[in-house]
Amino acid sequence: MTVATWITLSRMLGIPFLLYFLSNPTPIDRWIGLAIFSIAALTDWVDGYVARRFNQVSDLGKFLDPLVDKLLVFAPFLVLIEWGTIPAWGVFLILARELTVAGWRVRQTTISGANWWGKIKTVAQITAIVLLLAPLSQAWTNAGLVAFWLSVVLTLVSGAIYLIPQMRGDEEIGSI
Repeated sequence: MTVATWITLSRMLGIPFLLYFLSNPTPIDRWIGLAIFSIAALTDWVDGYVARRFNQVSDLGKFLDPLVDKLLVFAPFLVLIEWGTIPAWGVFLILARELTVAGWRVRQTTISGANWWGKIKTVAQITAIVLLLAPLSQAWTNAGLVAFWLSVVLTLVSGAIYLIPQMRGDEEIGSI
């Protein structure tokens, strides 16, 4: 396994700690949970940089990276549903897209990396989570909700951009 893949796996190790601190949402625990999430989200960029810079791009890494990203995003989304901050049906739309694309990718003989739509979607999701986890004023929560709904739209659009060419047999658009 490459260093980049180990960095990807380390991101997954933060999820239980994130959930632990967010299970008791005092302001201090929320800040700690936010710090854990932010560090884990930052490693998404780090593993990609390491993989490209040191020629460690692998099929395992291309498979694990989006899987771990999904786990990292869905853990706080589930907490935010529990807190009543975001509706479950919005998260369900994201989950449905992710499962559909993942199911389609399993059938492929080669795994391609994320394209720009997928990256923008991920940034919008991370932004929403950061703003909604932070114990800040209502204005910041409202900004987080806007980011959440933007991430839902981008998730659906990026799914369509991935699936439509795949169903036609065009594979020049990378996975999302």
